[in-house]
Amino acid sequence: MENALAPPDSDAPATSREQDAVRLLLLIHGAGERPNAFELADPALADAVGVVRSQVRLQKLDFWLRNPDYLADELLTDFEASRELRLLQLAGEILDSEEPEVRRYPMLRHHFGAYEPLDDALAVLRSAGLIARRRRGTVDRVRQHDYYLLKAGEQVAGQIVHDAPAFGYYVDRVALVVALADGLGGTDLKKRQYLQREYAQAARGTRIGPVSTRARARLAQLREQHQTDQDAGDQ
Repeated sequence: MENALAPPDSDAPATSREQDAVRLLLLIHGAGERPNAFELADPALADAVGVVRSQVRLQKLDFWLRNPDYLADELLTDFEASRELRLLQLAGEILDSEEPEVRRYPMLRHHFGAYEPLDDALAVLRSAGLIARRRRGTVDRVRQHDYYLLKAGEQVAGQIVHDAPAFGYYVDRVALVVALADGLGGTDLKKRQYLQREYAQAARGTRIGPVSTRARARLAQLREQHQTDQDAGDQ
């Protein structure tokens, strides 16, 4: 088994294996970087079009995809640093809607942060020839898992969104997640997510709680502050 299974909370919203498979396919499609020449020399990866390096990175990106309230709160953090109005607007689009409630699928707090068993969903994608996995390390110690999007996976990802436009939601949110994670490896993403107290203080083996109430209050405060600054600038 690639992941050790921990018991979920009985009242936590859950996804099906098929839902997880589609979400992860769209995530790997949107977040993958170009494989290098050495990787493409592997006959099994010859038609690979993207790769997400490390299970840690995949899990951390998936956390923001599954938890829109945390994603919006991080957008607010970036807005405070850059004062880029578009970030405030994007956070508002999420927090002004029911998205943090209806799209939230909480993850377990594991030894190394947010975690959810992904074996079954990834097995669906691998058995269908949509992705490939490679282990890095030694026979005795696997150091890293990398996930490669194959050409067939790219085609299926596009077909899914074409046939079921509702899945375009994930395409849009993956783009936000990738932009938020720009330049950060899996370990850096883990460190950033640990800055959220609800995340860091969750007991191991329990679901990480929401931040939607706090994020909405923060949004209102930043909007008021922005309006005050704008009014002052107009005088």
